[in-house]
Amino acid sequence: MTSAAQDLLEQAKKLSHDERQALAEALLDTLEEEPPPLSPEWNAEISSRIAQLERGEVQAVPWSEVQAQIRRTLGQG
Repeated sequence: MTSAAQDLLEQAKKLSHDERQALAEALLDTLEEEPPPLSPEWNAEISSRIAQLERGEVQAVPWSEVQAQIRRTLGQG
């Protein structure tokens, strides 16, 4: 995230809940309806990872655990 975007985020955090929600919805409305198609390489990578999960070769980690680990690594939690 650029410093300008980070500054904007810090300002947005000062808004009320309703104002933040309205701002988030307005920002989401500016995004493309359909994301651009993935490259063949990314499709192959996704298929490979799904197959690894289905074969039990790897285990998924809940997003909440990933976030907690990132915070610990960065010294924020």
